[in-house]
Amino acid sequence: MKLFGTGAADTPTSTAPGLDSHPSAPIPVIGPGVGEGIRVPLGETGHSIFPLMLGAAEFGWSTDQHTSGGILDRYVEFGGNAVHTADGFSGGRSEHIIGQWMRARRIRDQITLSVRIGSHADNPGLGSVNLVRAVEGSLTRLDVDCIDVLYLDASLDGSTVLEDTLATVEWLRDAGKIRSVGAFRFAPERLVEARILASAGYPRIEVVDEPYNLVRRAGLEGDLRLVAAAQNLAVTPSHALEHGFLSGQHRRKSSVSGVRGEQMKGNLNRRGIRVLRVLDRIAEELSVPVAAVSIAWLLAQRTVVAPIVNAFAPQHVEELMQGAGVSLLRSHVAELTRAGD
Repeated sequence: MKLFGTGAADTPTSTAPGLDSHPSAPIPVIGPGVGEGIRVPLGETGHSIFPLMLGAAEFGWSTDQHTSGGILDRYVEFGGNAVHTADGFSGGRSEHIIGQWMRARRIRDQITLSVRIGSHADNPGLGSVNLVRAVEGSLTRLDVDCIDVLYLDASLDGSTVLEDTLATVEWLRDAGKIRSVGAFRFAPERLVEARILASAGYPRIEVVDEPYNLVRRAGLEGDLRLVAAAQNLAVTPSHALEHGFLSGQHRRKSSVSGVRGEQMKGNLNRRGIRVLRVLDRIAEELSVPVAAVSIAWLLAQRTVVAPIVNAFAPQHVEELMQGAGVSLLRSHVAELTRAGD
């Protein structure tokens, strides 16, 4: 089952008159991508997005500007409209690449742009001064006036008073620099505190990002998911493919190396291989890529709205986006869940 651009992903979107082409060449796709008809509300932010956010963690690190632009182009060709980056990705290089791409394509108004703030070496944490500086830095690198969803990264900052952070967020929102607020690596207790503050007039957190996938379950399952459901928060889990492991491309420790290899080796064990075998069988049954089944499992989970998925090359985007169109049976979801227990 292929939902996006069957056979057309490698063809141009238009053909100029007079250019020679073979009569049996694939017919180019002209017009909107199939995915443009697929939109889900991003919680209560007012944004409607494709149910898969394109992550930009690789931009400027393992993919250069040209390749990153190709990945973004392919994502939009298939109807995607939500791009996620962070001020700490490649020291801000990721944001710079996205900004140049949006400016060159004149596509800013079509993109729901989310940025995670708090991990840049120059402005770490969520203190008021660093928060304002970080947002200004991101706006400059992205060359935009406003960030659609600002994710507050608590992974490096557990001491800043949340009331002070949200007061600064309120100023940023009133100044027109951000529209909505999300949270990354927030403990359930901190989300409850944020809701209490919101009832007193502070900005409300509406989106939550917690690393979550078939082999990384503990962070979201439990109290965090209960709080997210009770507060009607949209969950946009990052690390959806666990550094590429759940794409099924790597099966032996000898086949991976470097930083990426070290990240994946921890899952090349009995549990990980068991998960891959179930993914293989379901992918073959449904005639879809393994990565698409991994994403479909995430979308079948309560509170999950749109996983954040990174791509390493333009040709990977199609199989990732197919995950939004895969309908897993309850038995599939249950079997995958058991395999990852």
